[in-house]
Amino acid sequence: LYKLYIFRMTTTKANLTQFEQELVDKAVGAMEKAYCKYSGFKVGAALVCEDGEIIIGANHENASYGATICAERSAMVTALTKGHRKFKLLAVATELEAPCSPCGICRQYLIEFGDYKVILGSSTSDQIIETTTYGLLPYAFTPKSLDDHEKEAEERNHQEGEKKH
Repeated sequence: LYKLYIFRMTTTKANLTQFEQELVDKAVGAMEKAYCKYSGFKVGAALVCEDGEIIIGANHENASYGATICAERSAMVTALTKGHRKFKLLAVATELEAPCSPCGICRQYLIEFGDYKVILGSSTSDQIIETTTYGLLPYAFTPKSLDDHEKEAEERNHQEGEKKH
C-alpha cells in the first residue's frame, strides 16, 4: 500500500521557526556561490542532515546544459560524500518573489532518501511554501518500488513453481 502525502502550505517567513528562518537565510546566502552565467538564475539550498549538520549547495551551470548541477543536488551530493544518508529538512531559495519548486530531476533525487520537510523561499520576498519530498513528487518511484518488484517477482516465481508440481 502506497502512501500519498500532498502537503503544500503557503505562508510567510515570519511563521517559520527561528531555525527554519535561519535555514532559509543560509539558502539565500548560498545563492551567492552560484555559477549561472547562462541563465542568470541563482538558486541556493541548505540541507539539514539527521545529525544536525547543515550543508549548502548552489546551482552550477555548464555550456552543455545537461551537465548543469542544481543547488539541491549540489547540497545532497556533498552530504552523501560526507557519509550522510538521512535528512530532516531542505530549504531552497531563488530570486523569484513567489517561491520556486525544484526541477523534476531534483525531486526524484531528493526522494531517494525519504520523506522530509522542504521549505521553498525567496531572496526578494518573505513568501514561503512548506511541503515535503513526497509532496513535491506524488506517486514517486523510490527504492521501495524496487523492493516491491523483487518481492512480487519472487512470489510469482514461487507460484509458477507450485503450478508445475
